[in-house]
This record gives sequence, structure tokens and C-alpha cells, in this order.
Amino acid sequence: MSFVGSALDLRLKSVLLATDLAPASVKPLHHALAIARHYRAKLYVAHVVSPIPYLMAGPEGLELGCEGASQNLQTLERELIHDGSLDGLDREFIMRRGGVWEELQEITFQKQIDLVVVGTHGRRGIEKLLLGSVAEQVFRHAACPVLTVGPHSYLEGRVEWTGTQTYLFPTDFGEASLGALPSAVSLAKRIKAKLIVVHVVPAVHIPQIPGWYNASEVISRQENARTAWARRLEQLLPPDEQRLIDPELVVRFGAPSEKILQVALEKRADLIVLGLRCSSLPGTISHIPWATAYEIVCGAGCPVLTVRR
Repeated sequence: MSFVGSALDLRLKSVLLATDLAPASVKPLHHALAIARHYRAKLYVAHVVSPIPYLMAGPEGLELGCEGASQNLQTLERELIHDGSLDGLDREFIMRRGGVWEELQEITFQKQIDLVVVGTHGRRGIEKLLLGSVAEQVFRHAACPVLTVGPHSYLEGRVEWTGTQTYLFPTDFGEASLGALPSAVSLAKRIKAKLIVVHVVPAVHIPQIPGWYNASEVISRQENARTAWARRLEQLLPPDEQRLIDPELVVRFGAPSEKILQVALEKRADLIVLGLRCSSLPGTISHIPWATAYEIVCGAGCPVLTVRR
């Protein structure tokens, strides 16, 4: 079963770290090591050399690039062996050439990967348009859950039981979101983490007073709406589950990505769990729009676990 495949039965046998060997890949490496060790899973470390940067240099340039990447990957493995990071871990280091996502997808299938860990540089705007985002491709299309470690995330992996961790689960009450709720509950129960369930009411749905403006009346209506949404959140979990994990229910009004990140910062979240479902139309999902999901991944101060239906 996958990393977050069931509310009652958490099993993880294989973890794939997709790395570009850049300095920014140190954070996802730490998380992948911690997760593999905690679950006693086999760790795969994969680096894919894309031919695109070598188009002008030709085949010889690509060969040189592959040789350099192979040496860097071997150096990384030696360093991890030397500092004890790989002690007791079953592992395999893999280098491929080709389209980055296509090769990672093949590795995921061949090795029956349960969880992919990937870092992101958090590119936005024209830079993202020109350079793309491998991380976004991975969490859009991977058949298994994906842990994305953004540029603002903490360094060390936090998967050991401490009883002090906080997990954040945003929901819009859609099918994909509710499908990921058991994953959030499973993880919270395993790590004994506090679970915060948050719903953001988009600004267009904020109660307004037609024809005239009265601040106190608007506030009163918003509080009534907040209470109603909180009741819906409370109904998501059976009473016995609620008693067991005692989730905190949070309702905010405004832009979803902004408010989710705000709550994550306020609550010092150690993990955000997002439920995603691919549509037949590229670039759309039913739970959180891709742009919103990417904003959360790039802006979060903790890793983001995406679970697709």
C-alpha cells in the first residue's frame, strides 16, 4: 500500500528521491532519508539528465554532461556512506537520460514506488514559464503520493513520533479532497500529530449586505457563516475518530492559497496534505486549482504531501 493509502493501514516499502543534484536538493534529501529510515523502506535516489540544455552542444556535450552527472551522483553516495546517513538503509542510486518526468515515471512504475520526494526552486511567473517546474509535473501526474519540499521548508525530516507535530489538511469538500482525508488522519494518528482541518471560503462567497453597508452586520453574517462551515467540517469525521484525534477546525474567508499559507504559518504546520484529482483537461483538478496548489507548495514553510485520486 502507498504512504498514505489507508486510514488504518500505513505501509511504505519504497521511497524515490528525485534530485537535480543542486544545492536546493539538500532539503528533500534529508526528508527522503528520514522517511525511508522511519518506515524501513528502500530508498531510491534518481537523477535524470535532460538533453535539452545540450541541444546546441550536440551529442558530445550530452555525453560529457552525463559523465559529470554520474560522477556527482557517485560522490553524493560516497558522502552519505561516509557520514552514516545510509547506515542500515537498503538503497539504489539511478541515473537516466531523457525527459525528466518521463524517466521518473518509468522508474516509479518499474520500482513500484510508494512515495516520491522532490524539491522545487519555487519559480513563478516568466521564469517558471521558460524553465518549467519538474516538481509540478511530478505531483500533477505521479500515480503515488508526492512529498514536495519547497524553498522555504525546514531542513530536517520530521517523521518521528514526538507528540508535538501539527498537520494541516485544507478541504473544499470536493471528492478529491475528501478522498485525501483518510491519509491526513492516518499520518496524524501514526505520528501522534495535531490535525488541523481548514476550509477557506472564497472572497466571492463572503456574505454581503445588499443595498447598504453596516460593518457589524457583515461581521455577524460572516460569523454565522463561519459557524455553519465549521459544523460541516465537524461532520467530516465520525465521532469516534474525532474523540481519538481531536482535530482543530478552522474557517477563513479570502483567497485560498493566501489563507491556507497564513494558517500554516500561524499554526507552525509540519506538513500540509492536499488532495488532488486530475481532470481530462490538462492543468485542471477538482480539489484545488493547479495554480493554487503550486502557490501553496512554493510558499509553504513545510513540505506538502499531495495525494491524487
